[in-house]
Amino acid sequence: MLAALVLLTAAIGVGAPPAPSAQPDPRIPWIGYLANEPTTDSAPILRDGLRAHEWIEGQSIKIWYRYAQGKPELYPQHADDLVRLNVAVIVAVGPGAIEAALRATKTIPIVAVSSEDLAPGDAEANLAGITTFAPELAARRLDLLREVVPRLARAGVLWRAAGASAAADLRATQAAGSARAVQLTPVEIVGDTDLREALAELGKLKPQGLIVLADVVTYAQRQRLTAFVSRAKLPTVYPSREYVDAGGLLGYGANWADVFRQTAALVDQILRGAKPAALGVRRAQRLELVINLRAARAMPIAIPSALLRRADRVVE
Repeated sequence: MLAALVLLTAAIGVGAPPAPSAQPDPRIPWIGYLANEPTTDSAPILRDGLRAHEWIEGQSIKIWYRYAQGKPELYPQHADDLVRLNVAVIVAVGPGAIEAALRATKTIPIVAVSSEDLAPGDAEANLAGITTFAPELAARRLDLLREVVPRLARAGVLWRAAGASAAADLRATQAAGSARAVQLTPVEIVGDTDLREALAELGKLKPQGLIVLADVVTYAQRQRLTAFVSRAKLPTVYPSREYVDAGGLLGYGANWADVFRQTAALVDQILRGAKPAALGVRRAQRLELVINLRAARAMPIAIPSALLRRADRVVE
C-alpha cells in the first residue's frame, strides 16, 4: 500500500497541474518538498518525524511534493511552483534541488538535505540544513576496503569534479591513501550523466579495489555502476547504503532515516518561528555500515567476521 502511495505521489509531483496561488486555510502551514525521487527513508520518515512534533499531514499541515525523476532541468520550474504556492518552508533534497530553491526565493525558509558540504559561513539567510559530507569519512572508507583486500596497494577513486565538495573529498581520500601506502588513482566522470568513459578507464586500470565518492551521477546510475563492479569482481566501498541495496559490496555513510528525522526537527522549529540562519547547518549525526554478502560471494571475497560484527545491516 505504501509503495503504491509513493508512486502515486511521484506521479502527481512530476506532472502536477498548476496549483492555486493562495492558501485556502491560513491556519494550516503548507510545506514544499523538492527532490529527485521518492524513497522509503526520505519523505515517509519526514512525515513521521513531523507527526512526532504534532504536525500531521492532511490535518495540521499540507505537503506539496515535486520530483525531478532524473531530469534536473525540472528543478527550477518545480521550485518556482512551490514559491507560487506560497509555502511556509521548502525541504530541498540534493544539490540540484537546493540550488533551484535558493534561486527561486530569498525569503521562504529552505531546509536543505545535501551530500555535499554546506558551510555555515556560506549559507543564505533563508537556509538551514543537514549535510552528510564529512572529510574524515574518507579514511574510514579506505580502511574498510583494506579490511576486505588485506594487501591492498592500488585502488581507484571514482569522482566527478562538478560536485561542490568533490575536490575536498578527493584530497581527503588521497591523504588517507598516502598515510597508508596505498596508491590511489582518481578516475573522473566527465559530463553530467554518462559513466561509460569512467567505467572503461577503470577496466583498463584493473585496480585491486575502488572507492566511490558521493555524487548525484553515481547515485542516479548506481544500478549500472554496481553491475559493472560485480562483473569486474572489483571490491568497492560506496558512500551510502543505497548502493549496497543496488548490489554493491560495502556502504558507509550517513543513516538517511536519521537525517530526515533531523530535517523534521528543523522544519518544526521554523514553523514555530525560528529563523533559518539561527538554526544553521548541521552534520549528520548517525553513520551506518552495510555489507552485502551476496556481492562478496559473487566476487568471491571473504568478509572478516570482525567486520561483519560491526555492520549495522548485512544483506544475505
